[in-house]
Amino acid sequence: MRLIYFTMATYKKRGAKKSISSSKENDIAVESTTAEVFEALDSSASKTEEWVVKYQNIILTIIGVVAIGVLGYLGYNNFVVEPKQREAVSELNQAQYYFELAVNSVDSDSLYSRALRGGEGKYGFLDIIENYKGTPAAKLATYSAGMSYLNLKDYQNAIVYLDQFTADDVLLSALSKGAIGDAFFQLDQKEDAFDYYLAASEINNNMFSTPKYLYKAAMVGTEIGKTKQALSFLKRIEKEFPKSEEAKQVAVQIGRLETLLQ
Repeated sequence: MRLIYFTMATYKKRGAKKSISSSKENDIAVESTTAEVFEALDSSASKTEEWVVKYQNIILTIIGVVAIGVLGYLGYNNFVVEPKQREAVSELNQAQYYFELAVNSVDSDSLYSRALRGGEGKYGFLDIIENYKGTPAAKLATYSAGMSYLNLKDYQNAIVYLDQFTADDVLLSALSKGAIGDAFFQLDQKEDAFDYYLAASEINNNMFSTPKYLYKAAMVGTEIGKTKQALSFLKRIEKEFPKSEEAKQVAVQIGRLETLLQ
């Protein structure tokens, strides 16, 4: 797979979809609360008839508000939120299809553009972000839009979209930070690239993203006067991730940097 893999107002300045079970639990909680209100009202009525007569209009108003609130909540989730999320996923599937074709294609620019802007009557990532805000599909579309721009060499837009992306998935979070580092490197903003590579390596300690971005940070670090830090990153890869792809390259780089520091 050929993938190039925190808000910047000026680029030269450094710097869920709810589960079905969760929805049911919420509904049960709301219904329970409503039942308690009704029981409290019935109890008050049996004890003090005169009080009920005097304040019956207020009681009826309260009941009406509660009932409308419950129905509105249930209706919004069943008829607005969930259908919208399903629709967003359907649109995302087509955009993601173009993206995957682009990743595996030699002539990929037109496919990345179609993934961003849509085709065949379907939305692209940019449309999904605009029309389905707050849905999991829009969140994933934000990441994919950033990666599409990165592959199209539109580095500033890549930074804009990737910087907006947040996820519970630690690997995707690391990849998005690392991709921002790639964009800054291509813009010749190597201090920023170094910072993002280092941030990407620290999100989660694992065999894939940690050595990958430690190595990139080390290589950029040697170019911006952070040779000692760079050497420490390489030695960490050698010690902690000896089976990683990057570990195969560190011995030569360690020797080179140790010579520079003599």
